[in-house]
Amino acid sequence: MIRTEWGMVKITDVERHSRAGTAGIRPGDYLVSINDKPISDVLDFRFYLADEQINVKILRDGKEHVYKINKDTYDDIGLDFETPLMDDKMHCVNKCIFCFIDQLPKGMRKSLYFKDDDSRLSFLHGNYITLTNLTRRDIDRIIEMHISPVNISIHTTDPELRRKMMLNPRAGEVLEYLSVLHDAGIKMRGQIVLCREINDGDALMKTLTDLEKLYPELESVSIVPAGLTAYRSGLYPLEPFSCEECKKVIEDVTAFSDKCFEKHGSRIFFASDEFYVKAGVELPPYEYWEDFTQIENGVGMLSSFEHEFQCAMLTLNDEDKKVCREVSVATGEASFNMISKCAESLCEVCPELTVRVYMIKNNYFGGEVTVTGLLTGVDLYDQLKDKPLGEELLLSRSMLRAEGDLFLCGETPEGLSDKLGIPLKFNENDGADFLFSLIGE
Repeated sequence: MIRTEWGMVKITDVERHSRAGTAGIRPGDYLVSINDKPISDVLDFRFYLADEQINVKILRDGKEHVYKINKDTYDDIGLDFETPLMDDKMHCVNKCIFCFIDQLPKGMRKSLYFKDDDSRLSFLHGNYITLTNLTRRDIDRIIEMHISPVNISIHTTDPELRRKMMLNPRAGEVLEYLSVLHDAGIKMRGQIVLCREINDGDALMKTLTDLEKLYPELESVSIVPAGLTAYRSGLYPLEPFSCEECKKVIEDVTAFSDKCFEKHGSRIFFASDEFYVKAGVELPPYEYWEDFTQIENGVGMLSSFEHEFQCAMLTLNDEDKKVCREVSVATGEASFNMISKCAESLCEVCPELTVRVYMIKNNYFGGEVTVTGLLTGVDLYDQLKDKPLGEELLLSRSMLRAEGDLFLCGETPEGLSDKLGIPLKFNENDGADFLFSLIGE
């Protein structure tokens, strides 16, 4: 644990020449309060730090000391702690029938099996939370600090069905927090993980109808299919959506969101790219996705990427078009057609450029996993080792963990590069970045 028995947070480092260092605060001190407000985690710290005059109380060798610091409102004071949250992550207390972590194969990194459900990570990093481990006091703190937006995994507005899906007796009762946050003016973004013959059909339409009433505080809601791997032995029997069923989901969500657009000027509800790809339905145009508030959830990501790529094409000059090189790209099944289309359009204006796009099947997870971000070094090597790769292999950075040093399987970029005998280049999920990597910039 990071907190001491007094509930304080240990300071691990003090930036040299910072306001805290100049005031006399030292590594090893314990942060007690700021302006007499107790500090238990990063949200307390950042919220109460936002003042021009602060009194920082610390504990050192059993004695309390108070340091007065003057600063601009949003200036940092130079303190570091053991973790970014200044506390342990909150663990998920649900046993969702569709949980992806329960479907991971054995032998992966230990950290991958941890189920977080932490409102602070929702605010800081955009993680989705279920609300089931929050008390009314936690909700009041969100309101007091005006933490916004809060990303919430809703799944259904039927209390009994939500309890069934999450196997948590609180799953239904905490739905009332949505109205509490709405009434307090807290912005929210929702997610519905859709399970075949569970919360789809009439249940989905009821959920959309209920959630529309929370607009505009509830800014947008994504509808995504449950991710199913080959490792579901002993778990709730879920089946993937068929092509026709995906089309029906798209039709239902689009019809409802069109009505929302007429009434509110926003569609609010968006089916994820994965539904369109599996249904074989053309993705809506760039403008359809509005502000792309759900892009990290795979909603509008393909349209955004292609739009960025085509805009970057317009900036190419005559020298760019003379590039002579041979490169390869490896991508997941879901994005293969779009990536291939982009590469073909570039090669038409750069006749000396050769791009080979390889679709990598996710054998590591199996099942219905088709997204690029879940590809592993193992599958990349197995499916590329005998292929012509040219002078460079382009991959999405989403395949790596945040530090950029490991694939999900534990393979390193350096290790894969050595095995394939080719340099690797990782791109962000940005079409312009991808185009310039293709031409070697």
